[in-house]
Amino acid sequence: MTDEVSTTATAERRRLDLMELCVGYVLILLVIWTPRPWQRALYWLPVLWILVVSWLSFDGWKKMGLHTANLLRPLWIVGIALLMAAVAVVISWQLGTLHVPDTPWLFFKTYIGYAIWSFVQQLLLLVFSLQRLLRLLPGKLAAVLATATIFALAHLPNPILTPATLLWGLASCLLFLHYRNLYPLALTHAILGICIATTVPGQVTHNMRVGLGYLRYHPHRYHQRNQVDHMASTPACVIADAPTRRS
Repeated sequence: MTDEVSTTATAERRRLDLMELCVGYVLILLVIWTPRPWQRALYWLPVLWILVVSWLSFDGWKKMGLHTANLLRPLWIVGIALLMAAVAVVISWQLGTLHVPDTPWLFFKTYIGYAIWSFVQQLLLLVFSLQRLLRLLPGKLAAVLATATIFALAHLPNPILTPATLLWGLASCLLFLHYRNLYPLALTHAILGICIATTVPGQVTHNMRVGLGYLRYHPHRYHQRNQVDHMASTPACVIADAPTRRS
C-alpha cells in the first residue's frame, strides 16, 4: 500500500513538473517572438508563472545552489572565464572590433543590469529547468542534454548566441550537479556574456538580440543617436529586443 501511494505521488509530481516546465517555456518563447508593444505586457506572464511554481515547489536553498558552502572550490571556473575573456579582448583589439565604455563607471553602469540578469538566467536554467528534467528523464546526462538544448533554442536565430548557449548550458549543468553552487556559475555567465557583447561586432550578433528582435534589427537605427550603439543585454530567455547597453 505504501509503495502504491509513493508511486502515485511520484507520477503526480512528474506530471506537475512537465506541465510547469512546458507552460513556462512556451510563455518565454511567446515573449521572445511577440512584437512590441505587446511584448512588454506579455513579459510578466512567464515571470509570474515561474515565481509561483518555484514557490509552490520550493526544494530548499541548498538544493537550489543558493548557499555559501562549497563556494571556493568552483572558483576556478571564474578564473578560466576571465582568462578566456582576456584573450578575446586582446584579439578583438588587434582586429579593431573591441567596443567598450570609455570609463570604469560607465562600464559598470552599462553592464550591472546584465550581470544581475545572468544570475536570473542561471536560476531559470539550473533550478527551474534542470531540476524538473532530472525528475522527468532517465539519467542525469539526458536531463543535462535536454536542459542545454531548450536553453539554446530560446536564443534562435542568433548564430553566435545559439551555439554559445548550447555549450555553456552543457558545461554549467554538469558543473552545477558536481558543485551545487550557483553563484560562481552566474558570475561566469556574466563574464562570458559581456565578453561576447564587447568583442563581437553588433552587426554580427545584432546587438545580442534573439527571436523577433534579431530578425527586426536594423543597424542604422542604433547609430543615429550620437553614433552610440545599443545592445539588448537582458537575457534572451525573457526579452528579445530591449536595448540597455552603450558602448
